[in-house]
Amino acid sequence: MTESFAAVDHLLAEHAEIETQLADPAVHADAGRARTLGRRYAELGQVVAAYRAWRDATDDAEAATELAAEDSSFAAELPALQEAAAAATEKLRRVLVPRDPDDGRDVILEIKAGEGGEESALFAGDLLRMYLRYAERRGWKTEIIEATDSDLGGYKDVQVAVKARGQVAPEDGVWANLKYEGGVHRVQRVPVTESQGRIHTSAAGVLVFPEVEDAGEIEIDPNELRIDVYRSSGPGGQSVNTTDSAVRITHLPTGITVSMQNEKSQLQNREQAMRVLRARLLAARQEEEAAAANDLRRSQVRTVDRSERIRTYNYPENRIADHRTGYKAYNLDQVLDGDLEPVIRSAIDADEAARLAAAAS
Repeated sequence: MTESFAAVDHLLAEHAEIETQLADPAVHADAGRARTLGRRYAELGQVVAAYRAWRDATDDAEAATELAAEDSSFAAELPALQEAAAAATEKLRRVLVPRDPDDGRDVILEIKAGEGGEESALFAGDLLRMYLRYAERRGWKTEIIEATDSDLGGYKDVQVAVKARGQVAPEDGVWANLKYEGGVHRVQRVPVTESQGRIHTSAAGVLVFPEVEDAGEIEIDPNELRIDVYRSSGPGGQSVNTTDSAVRITHLPTGITVSMQNEKSQLQNREQAMRVLRARLLAARQEEEAAAANDLRRSQVRTVDRSERIRTYNYPENRIADHRTGYKAYNLDQVLDGDLEPVIRSAIDADEAARLAAAAS
């Protein structure tokens, strides 16, 4: 093995150790531990496969080189074998670059109307439909856990859980793909409320949080929570429930507040609120750790201001443009129908290029 790939040794050993643990029925008695081990095993599986392919390809190329020196008839095969070895080397180099450890997690995605009033709320609804269609294409499950409707049929605020079906490879995880959606999305179009056909610009914000798989992963002191209950209401403020079933939970140390009113029972709303609170606390902890480690990973935009946009959706030109990666296409109608893969791929490729550059420096 070349010295540059010496780091593979301990990863191969870790893969073998996890394989042994997963074969133990006692491990599966703890669902959270089993999921964590399964996710790590899938991630290391890519390294193992890439390493074996690299070893076989380099062995073949070296053997062919020796044979070609003795028999010229083998020389014709040598370029193809050397090319395969070079490709396997690059593949192994890529999988050895550290990934985001949360790539295999499910997510909670929140879309908030911003500047633009009712038009922004309608656009938030369009974004929700886009993500639901995209999730459907990927075979993911979705669950709307909280929604505040607007008067014209859009959303002032909507939260949706997006889950993969079964164990998936890290690069196919929900977080691995949707984490790039966090930020401000700008829309340019003629609003339904515009009588003179003028194009308006409005914005909606998207926040994406990796979901906590095990409640014990994020410890929350009950004494640090303020829990308020109130009567839920619908669009325009009208009451939709005659009991105090809505719940607002405030985490006092951080000031993070989560409100839930979609469920009919106070207990269900409380459970959903705690679910979202854990995800937000996990995201906050990760940002703190990244800052402490001087990580250059960009944080999501937390405000909903038109000037802090990551993407523009231009309806008159049928144009979609991502301002971080330079991606541009004229198939906005298809993107809004869930064909989001090329846009997300541009962000994944840019992130991977940055990680490879950092690893090489």
